[in-house]
Amino acid sequence: MAKPSKSNKKIDEQLSAFEAHLSSQKRSPATLLAYRSDIDQLVSFLYERDRVEAGKIKSVDLENFRDYLLGQKYTPKSVSRKLNAVKTFFRWMKQNGIITKDISKDVSHPRIESTNPLFLSENEYRTLRDHVRTDTRILAIIELILQTGMRISEVAALKLSNIKAHEIVIEAYATQPQRSIPLNDAAAAAIALYMTTRPEVESATHLFISKNGKPLAVRNIRAAIDKYFQKASMPHFSVNDLRTTFIVENVRRGVDLMLLSKVVGHKRISTTERYLSLSGVNESGKKQKLEVL
Repeated sequence: MAKPSKSNKKIDEQLSAFEAHLSSQKRSPATLLAYRSDIDQLVSFLYERDRVEAGKIKSVDLENFRDYLLGQKYTPKSVSRKLNAVKTFFRWMKQNGIITKDISKDVSHPRIESTNPLFLSENEYRTLRDHVRTDTRILAIIELILQTGMRISEVAALKLSNIKAHEIVIEAYATQPQRSIPLNDAAAAAIALYMTTRPEVESATHLFISKNGKPLAVRNIRAAIDKYFQKASMPHFSVNDLRTTFIVENVRRGVDLMLLSKVVGHKRISTTERYLSLSGVNESGKKQKLEVL
């Protein structure tokens, strides 16, 4: 007797194995919870339309799910995040032979139009960390920006001598004066981990270098982080959004705007004040210590 096809299995019967796969990839509990919630929502949608077998689900079913969510007044950004979970699930089913074709590949994300800078939610930057954790160099760069708000050009120019016990010194450049940024334990730990894999090139003075000891170029850093945004199914974000995330999170958590302005290198406090509305905050907080993201 022939074995029943895997594609005849009901889609909800794959969830436990999928969650086990995510756990084996060291995904955070928040990521697991978010993925489960999003895929449960898809399963409910498909069951109501009698689309229960994994192999019989079509691209149009996922497109209908996307459009249904938009019709339920979910924001395009929220729908895009849910589609990320769905695409990861279908990609996993294809890799494990449960379906013969990943029908989610051609399902497009809703257009996210915004004149405001983008920033990552807590779940999103945790997801990004999950995808980059084995690349100690890029992990350290991402952690530095998330914990200090440094510009990508400042990260590229950073030298070993600029790293102090509890602070980072940003040397003067262009019209920017020298400034110091607090170095918290999370960023320091990421740097320390990277240093265990950093190429041993005695003449290399910069912190982030290539295999031959040359400083990483801004374009290379940007391309590498873009690659991980793609892997995390967040293609609409860029490295600049990490700096915005640092500012928004600190404003939301009540950090004093004057302190924040000095840390990120804004020449005018009015530039920092623009982040109040973006953060959904009416006035500056009073905290004199940066938050850990």
